[in-house]
Amino acid sequence: MRHALCLVEDATETASGTHWAQNPYPGVYSATPRTGHQNEPTPWPTRCNGPVTAPPDDCLARNEWICGEYLSTRRHILVDAVGQHLQLTAISVLIGLAIALPLAVVARRWGWAAGPVLAVTTILYTIPSLAMFSLLLPVYGLSATLVVAGLVLYSLTLLVRNILAGLRAVPEETRQAARGMGYGPIRLLLTVELPLALPAAMAGLRIATVSAVSLVTVGAIVGFGGLGNLIYAGMNTYFKAQVLTASVLCVVIAIVADLLLLLVQRLITPWTRAVRG
Repeated sequence: MRHALCLVEDATETASGTHWAQNPYPGVYSATPRTGHQNEPTPWPTRCNGPVTAPPDDCLARNEWICGEYLSTRRHILVDAVGQHLQLTAISVLIGLAIALPLAVVARRWGWAAGPVLAVTTILYTIPSLAMFSLLLPVYGLSATLVVAGLVLYSLTLLVRNILAGLRAVPEETRQAARGMGYGPIRLLLTVELPLALPAAMAGLRIATVSAVSLVTVGAIVGFGGLGNLIYAGMNTYFKAQVLTASVLCVVIAIVADLLLLLVQRLITPWTRAVRG
């Protein structure tokens, strides 16, 4: 066994020889033990003439978890991954909300529909993510639509339950007073019931959004996972800086999204602050 520092030259060494392929990380260095055994691949396969030592200031060569050079040299890759992650999350949550709202209203208006609606959405939520994507694969193929469809189905149980809970929490005397003032069913729903249900609905939206941020990473199995693509590739090559950076960015996105939705909730439900006060 020897330690080597070489430029990546797109090689994979096995017991039967060296196989060259396109390198996904051009210019990356490797300073990992080379054994030559088939079951012990190196993080970045290399070809070099002899042992050398890693520069003390080269965190990529040392394959460190925290590496500022990774951020500076892979900025465009990270920006693209974050953009895809945000896009998949936003689209899936918005579509889920558009489906969940009428389902919750139907379940509130006709009590017999609440059981089937909640049962179906709960069953969907219990399906493991890999199994869900596999079931949707014949319909959507290997595409971003597959990931969005899966995330929409997962968001339904969180959104439907919370919107329905908010609608059920509206006091009956409030409804009766609105009807006495001449409010019809639609006006009653839009101006009385939905505004009073907003706190519960926003709580469900926050949970669904954070859940979607985490589940987007599973989309890496079909090539549309945002930051999950970087995590998956980094784990396959044991690229520490990439795995940690992409994982931390996922956490940051989830926290920022939750805080933004909390701020929106406080702005559109000022009466809740007055009640607490």
